[in-house]
Amino acid sequence: MAETWVNSAERIGADLHLQLDAAGSGGRRAALIGALREAVRSGRLTPGTRLPPYRSLAADLGVARNTVADTYAELVAEGWLTARQGSGTRVAERAEPLGAPARVPKKAPPRARGSRHDLRQGTPDASSFPRTAWLASYRRALQQAPNEAFGPGDPAGRVELRHALAEYLARARGVRTEPGRIVICSGFAHALRLLFPAVLRGPLAVESYGLGFHRELLAAASVRTVPLPLDEDGAQVGELGRERAVLLTPAHQFPTGGPLHPERRAAVIDWARARGGVILEDDYDGEFRYDRKPVGAVQGLDPERVIHIGSVSKSLSPALRLGWMVLPERYVDAVLAVKGEREAWAGVPDQLALADFIVSGSYDRHVRRMRQRYRGRRDRLVAALAARAPHIEVTGVAAGLHAVLRLPPGSEQSAVKAAVWQGVALDGLSEFRHPEAVMPAPDGLVVGYATPAEHAYGAALEALCGVLPPG
Repeated sequence: MAETWVNSAERIGADLHLQLDAAGSGGRRAALIGALREAVRSGRLTPGTRLPPYRSLAADLGVARNTVADTYAELVAEGWLTARQGSGTRVAERAEPLGAPARVPKKAPPRARGSRHDLRQGTPDASSFPRTAWLASYRRALQQAPNEAFGPGDPAGRVELRHALAEYLARARGVRTEPGRIVICSGFAHALRLLFPAVLRGPLAVESYGLGFHRELLAAASVRTVPLPLDEDGAQVGELGRERAVLLTPAHQFPTGGPLHPERRAAVIDWARARGGVILEDDYDGEFRYDRKPVGAVQGLDPERVIHIGSVSKSLSPALRLGWMVLPERYVDAVLAVKGEREAWAGVPDQLALADFIVSGSYDRHVRRMRQRYRGRRDRLVAALAARAPHIEVTGVAAGLHAVLRLPPGSEQSAVKAAVWQGVALDGLSEFRHPEAVMPAPDGLVVGYATPAEHAYGAALEALCGVLPPG
C-alpha cells in the first residue's frame, strides 16, 4: 500500500531527494518547502505522519540542518505541519491551509505516484561529499591565495589547479601533459561547446550508444554525428571513414560498459595520424574500477592527437562545475580565444580549493573510499539479481556507477513502464541509442547504484527486482 512507505521517516528523505533533484531555481530551502507542500497536497504524506528529525533529513538530502529547520518552521506557521515537544514534527490533521479550495479527487495517472527509488545513472552519492576535508582545503586555499586571484579570472584556469592536475593525471591516468596545455572548464558539455565548431569541424564519429544530451548539443552547433558500432571490445574504430574527429569513452564505454580493447586503442591512434584527425577522450568513470586493473588514458599514446576531457562530477560532485581539457599544443590558443579574455564559468575559489584538495592527498583518499563504497553497492545489486532474477544477465559492472541489465527481446518498454508505476526511476537502454545506429538493438535497463541513500538502497533493490520480466 502507498501508506507503507510514506509513514517511514527514512523513505520520506529518499522521496524528497528526488523532488529536490527535479526542482528549478529558488534555492534548496524553497525547493524543500515546495516538495513538502506537494507531498502533503498529493496525499503522499498523510495527516499525522511524523517527519524525520532535522539532522537525519538534512543528511539524506545533502542540505544544511538549518535549511530543514527553517523549512519546518515556515510550514508549521502556514498550517501544513504541527510541532509539539516530545511528539516531533508531523503533518497537520488539517493539511490544507484555511481558505484553500476543496480538492476534487482524480484518478492518478501512472506517474502520479512519484519516483521513490532513484536508480538513474550518472549521479554520485550526494551524501558522501567530503564536507570536512573540502572545507579545510577551501580555508587553506583562501588563506594562501595571492591578492591577484580575486581579480579577473584567467580563461585557462588558475595555475595552481593546472599544476595539480598535471601531476595527478600523469600519476593516476597516464596522461602526458604540462600545465600550459590544460584549460579549465565547467564540465564535459562545456568542453564540447568550446571545441565545436570554432576549433573542430564536423562530422564527428561517436559511439552508437551514448548520452543523447551530448548529441543534441552537437546538433545545435551544426555538427553531424556518425555512429560507430559497438561490441564487447568497445567501439569498432575500424569502421571510421572520412571523419576527422571521433568521440570515445575508452576507460568505460557509456552505457554498455567495458574498456576499449588495446588493439583498438592503437588502431584509432594510427587512424588519427594517417588522417590528420583528432580523438576526443571522455574519461568517463576512469577512477572507479573494481574487478580489473587501471586502464590508462588513450592520450598517453599520442598527446598531439588526443584531447583528454575529465571532470569531478562523478568523483566529487556535479555541483562543483569543474572540469578540464588536456589539449594538443596547436589547440590551446584557439580554445582560449573561444573562452574570451576572462573566466566566465569556473569560480576561482573552487579552483583553488580543488588544487589544495588534490595536492593534500584528500582527493586520492576520497576516491579510494568511494571506490570501496560503490563496489559494495555493485556487489549488493549483483547478489540481489542472482537471487531474485537469475535469468537476467548483468553486464558492464567491472567499473563505473551503473550496470546494464540485459532483458528478453521485446520486454524493455514494459519493464520501464512497470518501473514508473512502482516508483523506480531508471533508464531503458534504447534511450541512449544513436538514432542512425545500424547495429543490433538489444533490450535492457541501465541501472545506477550510487544515488540512493544507504538506508534506502535495500528497498530500491527490492523494488527493482519486482519490475523485471519473469524468466
